[in-house]
Amino acid sequence: MGFKDKMTKHFSDAYIQKYGDRMTSANGTVLSVKIEEKSFLGIIRSIAVSLVLKPDQGKQIIKCAYRKKRWFKKPEFIDIKPGHKLIIMGLSGEKGKEHSEVIIASNIANLTTKKDLQPFDHSQLKKARQQATKMKAR
Repeated sequence: MGFKDKMTKHFSDAYIQKYGDRMTSANGTVLSVKIEEKSFLGIIRSIAVSLVLKPDQGKQIIKCAYRKKRWFKKPEFIDIKPGHKLIIMGLSGEKGKEHSEVIIASNIANLTTKKDLQPFDHSQLKKARQQATKMKAR
């Protein structure tokens, strides 16, 4: 195990230890999308996205937020429209805080257009779905 692998493992373990109980994922159909882009003197550019999802199962709605800041370059975001199927991976809000029901998104996978913010292995999704359907059948 090299130095780079040790550092990666250390940082991932620290992240899971700090946020492990808040890590969550949500999937469903997009009801509403609101994208706001701002620029401060052309130096700092930011994007704020608010999403409202209707889950595949259940009657409630899920509110999600994504924020990104970059220096000089425009932050990238994928094309999302109402009616698209999404999987959102992120952190649920802290209990007792103002926006505790909002999920802070770290990655969004659009299943309709087959694109995602940060690339990941989609075969893991297929395995998880197969296991979930087997569990439902029991």
